[in-house]
Amino acid sequence: MAASAKGRFVPVLAVVAALVAALLYRAPFSKSLGGEGCSLLPHDHFWIASDRVVTLGRVGPAAVEVKGGLINAIAVGDYRNFVLRRPLLDYGDAVIMPGLIDVHAHLDEPGRAEWEGFSTGTRAAAAGGITTLVDMPLNSFPSTVSEETLKLKLEAAQDKLYVDVGFWGGLVPENAFNPSALESLLNAGVLGLKSFMCPSGIDDFPMTNSTHIEEGLVTLAKYQRPLLIHAERIPDVEDDDGLDGELDPRSYATYLKSRPPAWEESAIKDLQRAMKDTGAGGRSEGAHIHIVHLSDAKTSLELMKDAKRSGASVTVETCPHYLAFSAEEVPDGDTRFKCAPPIRDGMNRENLWKALLDGHIDMLSSDHSPADPDLKLMEEGNFLKAWGGISSLQFVLPVTWSYGKKYGITLNQLATWWSENPAKLAGQKNKGAILPGYHADIVVWKPEAQFELDDSHSVYHKHRNISAYLGKELSGKVLSTFVRGNLVFAEDKHAKAACGVTILAK
Repeated sequence: MAASAKGRFVPVLAVVAALVAALLYRAPFSKSLGGEGCSLLPHDHFWIASDRVVTLGRVGPAAVEVKGGLINAIAVGDYRNFVLRRPLLDYGDAVIMPGLIDVHAHLDEPGRAEWEGFSTGTRAAAAGGITTLVDMPLNSFPSTVSEETLKLKLEAAQDKLYVDVGFWGGLVPENAFNPSALESLLNAGVLGLKSFMCPSGIDDFPMTNSTHIEEGLVTLAKYQRPLLIHAERIPDVEDDDGLDGELDPRSYATYLKSRPPAWEESAIKDLQRAMKDTGAGGRSEGAHIHIVHLSDAKTSLELMKDAKRSGASVTVETCPHYLAFSAEEVPDGDTRFKCAPPIRDGMNRENLWKALLDGHIDMLSSDHSPADPDLKLMEEGNFLKAWGGISSLQFVLPVTWSYGKKYGITLNQLATWWSENPAKLAGQKNKGAILPGYHADIVVWKPEAQFELDDSHSVYHKHRNISAYLGKELSGKVLSTFVRGNLVFAEDKHAKAACGVTILAK
């Protein structure tokens, strides 16, 4: 059922009184979608509405009908004059927008649940307005590089997911030249593959070179699924400005010098033939290359622009930590800020924002990469030895908004970067927008609400103390998160049961 341009339903709906949202939260747990306790809302057919709904390329008053886990209808206009036959949750002037889709997260299970795990990771995601995650194939043990290891991942995830979770498989030397092995992994349901062009730090996930990547893309082309690439490569000839002499391992400048922009540039240059092959008439036409967590906003970014202009099937992501922080602001010894590629200088940050706003960077992801706190060496403060990775899953929405306000970012841009484009990359045709027939994956949040990430703030990551965002003042409080129509998070409470779905490609 659609709404007319004037905002009236066709046909006109019958009268029923609206229920106050706060009362609904105290109602018995829903038993209708997925099992007992899946939702904080005792209905599987209801309306949500506000003065700021992000849908149909606009932001304005609207009511959204949710039925059986799907968006059934949208009524644009002054919804308070509409007559509804179902319960209404009126969120006033809060923003209702598509749930975030994070295509780059490390949940570390099985094998390293002490680092994060499906339960804590997806609880944090729900609290942050993320409704879908795609889990990376490494940092768990074993890495997801075969049909058998994917089965272990699926078993580990059972009954632990508060949001929907898909999986990337790994492209590694042992399967790159083995089409039957890759086809077995793809047939088992991974949404695409991921590879590293430098040492990953994980023993059972070795690095690939451009030849491995080119062969893997031929197989991916048959499935029309993407290859995600960690694009850092040690140049054949290192710059003279590299590490030499006695250097302070506690100095962030030392770490920054150890992974210069030339590493990203070298990797992307080495990918030029592979990228060209994804274009029309190419050897791997139908495949797609996605560069994860771009940090270098100079030569590396220009190379990606050139590849797009030449017709290659490529996209690029960056992460909130590259947009929020600069190298000059990272305290020496504070290894919470260590990641790879590293956070670069303030001018680079400005250029990343410009590229994002101009559409040269296609989407955002968290690259949530936690670890056991002991591995961060926070007392020792040794950047060269500490485990790298920014813990951020719960905070990416307010961080993006808080640091992006000065650049004039809009709610529609947020939905593009965090929902629409990630859904396309992951092949999720029923996610990423508030449209009839789509999954009712929705976040409700207050952009103006300010808060400090202090000790009193509820954090659902396994290890709150390793996040670089602690102590920051942010804007943008998540009020409610719906996953397939289930109210999984509201008023700092999660649903009783974990009823998220594992997403497998078909």
